[in-house]
Amino acid sequence: MHYVYLMQSAKTTGQRYIGYTTDLRQRIIDHNSGKNVSTAPHRPWKLRTYVAFSEKPQALEFETYLKSGSGHAFAHRRFW
Repeated sequence: MHYVYLMQSAKTTGQRYIGYTTDLRQRIIDHNSGKNVSTAPHRPWKLRTYVAFSEKPQALEFETYLKSGSGHAFAHRRFW
């Protein structure tokens, strides 16, 4: 499976992250252990939601959409 996930910092108010992975459990562990330079300063992270896709292209397209202006608005209304 291919996952697009949305996380929110438990430390820094308003800090959010959208990402893609094929191993969701390990990816969250990596974020919370500081292995990702861009998310390390804001850990710990709490998984807010994820969407699973059977095909990689659809997952990457959805991740790209969520990172766009209209995707941010959609995510704010539906996921955060």
